[in-house]
Amino acid sequence: MSAEDKTDTAVGSTPVTEQSTSASRDGLTDSAPPAKEPSANALKKLAKAKEKEEKKAAKKKEQEEKQKQQEAGTEDFAKENYGDLPEPRPEPVNLKRLVDVSADEEVTVQARVQNTRAQTGKLVFLLLRQGFSTIQAVVAAGDESSQVSRQMTKWTASLNLESIVEVFGVVQKPKDPVASATVSDLEIHVKKLHILAGAISQFPMQLESALLPELPEDEEEHLPDQEESKTSKIPKVSLKTRLDNRVVDLRTPTNAAITRIKHGVSQLFQEYLSSKDFVQIFTPKLIAAASEGGSNVFAVKYFERTAYLAQSPQLYKQLAIGGDCQRVYEIGPVFRAENSNTHRHMTEFVGLDLEMTFKVHYHEVLDLLEGLFVFIFNGLKERYAKEIDIVRKQYPVEEFKVPENGKMVRLTFAEGIAMLREAGAEVGDYDDLSTPHERLLGKLVKEKHNTDFFIVDQYPLEIRPFYTMPSPKDSKLSNSYDFFMRGEEIMSGAQRIHRHGLLTERMRSLGVDHESDGLKDYVDSFKYGTPPHAGGGIGLERVVFLYLGLGNIRKASMFPRDPQRVRP
Repeated sequence: MSAEDKTDTAVGSTPVTEQSTSASRDGLTDSAPPAKEPSANALKKLAKAKEKEEKKAAKKKEQEEKQKQQEAGTEDFAKENYGDLPEPRPEPVNLKRLVDVSADEEVTVQARVQNTRAQTGKLVFLLLRQGFSTIQAVVAAGDESSQVSRQMTKWTASLNLESIVEVFGVVQKPKDPVASATVSDLEIHVKKLHILAGAISQFPMQLESALLPELPEDEEEHLPDQEESKTSKIPKVSLKTRLDNRVVDLRTPTNAAITRIKHGVSQLFQEYLSSKDFVQIFTPKLIAAASEGGSNVFAVKYFERTAYLAQSPQLYKQLAIGGDCQRVYEIGPVFRAENSNTHRHMTEFVGLDLEMTFKVHYHEVLDLLEGLFVFIFNGLKERYAKEIDIVRKQYPVEEFKVPENGKMVRLTFAEGIAMLREAGAEVGDYDDLSTPHERLLGKLVKEKHNTDFFIVDQYPLEIRPFYTMPSPKDSKLSNSYDFFMRGEEIMSGAQRIHRHGLLTERMRSLGVDHESDGLKDYVDSFKYGTPPHAGGGIGLERVVFLYLGLGNIRKASMFPRDPQRVRP
């Protein structure tokens, strides 16, 4: 056979012949029939068999993995008891209510992680915080019956401080009282621990720093160096840094206590006045003219004209009196465009304002105001003693003193001037009291009467607002008064002019246009008859910061506003 014949034979098992080629051309080739498709039933059986095999393989793999974990002693039987929060779950209790819980009772608590301390790989202690209440929680790994694994204790120890967690466990009495916790005679033995909201690991300031005296504003802040770290010193921060990071600063027990005390002053104010038949009113804060006169008012664009932020609700309180609301009070924001960067000034604060009619003499109002403050001071001592003690630990000042008989010291302005002169101060008969003069007078009153609270009556007319009633005894004086705490003014008030003719005359003498759009409605209201009345405006933050001796009014404001601060 030739090479050519061998090649042809190798190409296929059947030699190519003329006859086969011809048959192919004619479409007469006898080829094999096409493969038959499997039925739907057969396909279903195949799929089931495959799924069965896959499940079998997965189960085998899981058993092998479980066996490996058991052999290595790393099986996490508590994986459902920590991590992200499951649903549903028991209702949490407040830490303050734990005093009513007996030992061995199961509780659920939501709180912040204030501190973590890993004793061993199997034991971790947590200090949990709600407001200014804290309790110790114990996370101890054991067998499956304990519901706590080693993995759970490891995860617990890695929690970032200030994270919010939900703890389920059993209340127990510790062997010794837990000195670091406010709830010292109980602790929670944890069975479940889930995270509600995580916190980052690095904060802009340490929470402990907010519990220390602030750095002076001109002193540079710094992180603790190596030597400081060795002695566990906490870096001090300035008040500015604390206020810039107020959401962290507010978490301290001191600030929680200040917030409650401030609420207490407001509540006691309302409680007393309500018992004296006062009605709470709500007045506009966008007004057409400066309510106190002068230039210390914020102007705002009000569509196509100018409006102003209310310096006080004064004009509207008087309009309410003219409307036969005989006794009214308001709690609301007050705005003052004073570029004063002092320890006691803010551009926005909370005003506690009141106005009332009187029958014979404006001292009827003075008597009521005196009773109001006695009620507030006594109420704070009785209802907020715990909070006051907490504040005193960080700001140790002498207790605020008032006369034991409840009778407040009243001086006339002239008597105050005489006391200042006797002490060597240079002040004119009708000069307004400067801040140093007020402080000196407070010191003199304290030495003579052993009180931090006093009243000065009958101020010079020329230093009071246009609506102040002149004194009928001396045209240079007025029926006006200020209240003082620790030598600083916290309330200003007066009898108001209630006669239309006298009011317009007084306004003209001061160059105030009584026909202006912002004042015309107010002035005209007195044409229709308004009864004699008096009142005052109290700065809530001033009362709080002076009563507690905080040293700076900003510490008594949750989010203070001053010429340098409009955030956060």
